[in-house]
Amino acid sequence: MKVAKENAALAALDFVSDGMVLGLGSGSTAEIFLEKLGDRIAGGLKVSGVQTSERTRQVALEAGIPLLDPDRVEHIDVTVDGADEVDEAFHLIKGGGACLLREKIVAQASAKMIVIVDDRKLVHTLGAFQLPVEVDPFCLGVTARQVYDALLASGCRDGLTTLRQKGAGEGPLVTDGGNYILDCQCQEIPDPAKTADALARIPGVMESGLFVDLADVIVVGEVDHAKVLEIKRDS
Repeated sequence: MKVAKENAALAALDFVSDGMVLGLGSGSTAEIFLEKLGDRIAGGLKVSGVQTSERTRQVALEAGIPLLDPDRVEHIDVTVDGADEVDEAFHLIKGGGACLLREKIVAQASAKMIVIVDDRKLVHTLGAFQLPVEVDPFCLGVTARQVYDALLASGCRDGLTTLRQKGAGEGPLVTDGGNYILDCQCQEIPDPAKTADALARIPGVMESGLFVDLADVIVVGEVDHAKVLEIKRDS
């Protein structure tokens, strides 16, 4: 599916113009976009970026993309990022790469969010992909139980949570922000907004991987072209 991802990344470049500040997402499709963006910069395009992860920072620098200090950024024009699942209302599950908190901070600060995926990521209802929830390590057991209860109470078919591991025998994965990730086997999330709100009310939850009302454009890469889907929001 690399060709489909490349087609999505190339189509997303149509939303980029000189002088923009770009939010730079994480993941395999986003990294292809970074490579293509680097080619355009080498050809004279003048933009700068804000990374959403340390991995993104490394890839962006290798591609020749100028980066801004995230603490000094005043606005972001467009964020281009991937997703693990996208439903028909443009709700997303993100966080398979453990960067969801910083990805959401950047997406929320952006005037427009462009999501690039291949067609395998499109679903009718979110939840087949495990939902990542970024949590503070303190009182982890208490937080995990509250997450489980919130998932069931908000209508998810399951709430089983697993602490994401770095690797066999290496202990828990630690995010760039120093947090842990709970992967939740929801199976089905019938009301993403309700579930996101329920998780946000838990003190130990830093962020969930549910991105609700953030994506403006979904670029779906296929083997021979890319489809551009734009949501119409009430003004």
